[in-house]
Amino acid sequence: MHQPDYRDYATGDFVLPWTYLHAIKDYTDMAYHLERHPGMRAIVNFVPVLLDQIEDYVDQFATGQLRDPLLRLLAHEDLNQATPSERQLVFDACFRSNHTKMIAPYPAYKRIWDLFNRLQADGEMLLGYLSGQYLADLLTWYHLAWCGESVRREHKLVVDLMSKAEGFTPEDRRQLLALIGELMAGIIPRYRKLSETGQIEISATPHYHPLAPLLIDLNTAAEAMPDAPLPQSPHYPGGRRRVAAHVSKARQSHTRRFGRTPVGMWPAEGSISVATLDVMAREGCQWAASGEGVLGNSLHRYLEQVPERKEYLYRPYQIEGVADGLQCFFRDDRLSDLIGFEYSRWHGKDAAHHFIREVEAIGAASGETAPIVSIILDGENAWEYYPYNGFYFLDELYGELEKHASIHTTTYERYMSGDIVPGTLPGIVPGSWVYGNFSTWIGSRDKNRAWDLLCVAKQSYDIVIGSGRLSQSEQEAAEKQLCSCESSDWFWWFGDYNPSHAVSSFDQLFRHNLTELYRMLKLSPPQNLQDPISQGGGSPEAGGAMRRAS
Repeated sequence: MHQPDYRDYATGDFVLPWTYLHAIKDYTDMAYHLERHPGMRAIVNFVPVLLDQIEDYVDQFATGQLRDPLLRLLAHEDLNQATPSERQLVFDACFRSNHTKMIAPYPAYKRIWDLFNRLQADGEMLLGYLSGQYLADLLTWYHLAWCGESVRREHKLVVDLMSKAEGFTPEDRRQLLALIGELMAGIIPRYRKLSETGQIEISATPHYHPLAPLLIDLNTAAEAMPDAPLPQSPHYPGGRRRVAAHVSKARQSHTRRFGRTPVGMWPAEGSISVATLDVMAREGCQWAASGEGVLGNSLHRYLEQVPERKEYLYRPYQIEGVADGLQCFFRDDRLSDLIGFEYSRWHGKDAAHHFIREVEAIGAASGETAPIVSIILDGENAWEYYPYNGFYFLDELYGELEKHASIHTTTYERYMSGDIVPGTLPGIVPGSWVYGNFSTWIGSRDKNRAWDLLCVAKQSYDIVIGSGRLSQSEQEAAEKQLCSCESSDWFWWFGDYNPSHAVSSFDQLFRHNLTELYRMLKLSPPQNLQDPISQGGGSPEAGGAMRRAS
């Protein structure tokens, strides 16, 4: 579970709404399915900066001080009084979803969309004729469509509002807003309870989701991508210390929230290198995980003869001579991507049974040794492409796995407590779960420019912090801002293959974060931070929010 930090620390406002939208749709549904199937074991990974934001939203609802502009508009008493910029925000935000699954199934919502398109086709000025009631209905439907399937089944209010369909009153919107607050407040306690019963293991990620191998050494990108151009900056200053700080912060905040230290970590994007695993081990992590491509690249680099896939994939590994006490697991890319990208087009029961047959075949081919099959995927973005947010697929899959005679769901912590002899790797070819390399984050003109901007900002940060001219509170604020700038998500979205609206949003937020960092350091921001880094313009699968492993 992950969303980058969408907060503008200067104002406290959220710039984008994805954290609370995924919370009321996906984080609620994933907890519901686990609660519904207590015999199902799983690992749930929470990136700490996502939990920071969820706690921020809980505070907003508790105090009544809403810092998300879209929620403020949902709560607006009279939308006829909305300003032009507020109206534009509603138009820009409230159609941004999977139209096939989240707009088309609801005739009233589709009419709102069709009316918008008819007016816009004849000129933006005509949108001014849309009333406050239109805005109220659009805002309400947008949030209803983002409610998870479990929310619709458990909360009569959602069904009643969907049945009403139009003419939503301020009281309707207040009730919906209160429900959103209730759902947000329940997320962390629900997962903590699932963890305390032993049903799930909750793992973490370095706090702000940095691409750790590249922070430590930008040149590691060349090991799996020898022909890729790299940034002009030779390295990210103090990268190893920064990664250790992200890991340490994650373990501390995880312990506060869930009552125990995480046993293992999913490094951001499954990105690993020998140095990254060594930092994690030194900070106390007992397991990490990555993509199958990284394991394949490493075996081909270090072994003269690589065994068959079925003989090397389904076991953990230790790295020879480093990362003492840490075992690394590797994702079955094909099975994981079936769930992430293919099964959404299948009937739920057929998909679940097909998946189980695939796992049975792995077991049958493994001989006497019980394989551990790692299914690792995005916990939020896949489900909007399924009918009913994946409800019938997940319900059928979990139900079948609960009662299966030979397939046993488990967690890495539970698995490692048994009599396990891990394999040994002489080394790791650095890479991620996407293509087994770092091409999603580095190696193109746009991405490299972003790295150079970050490296220059970090040099300025080091100089100012070293000078001692900031107070302790100012240093802490600047360090928090730097953490956000170090997130991998900015680099993910740069590139002409991504949709232009998403690229623009993340581009502006990244440059704004760097600008604010300079201001916190009491320096003038470089002029080049006013220039866009990337344009976008592509139409990638899943809107660019997910990537296949290969």
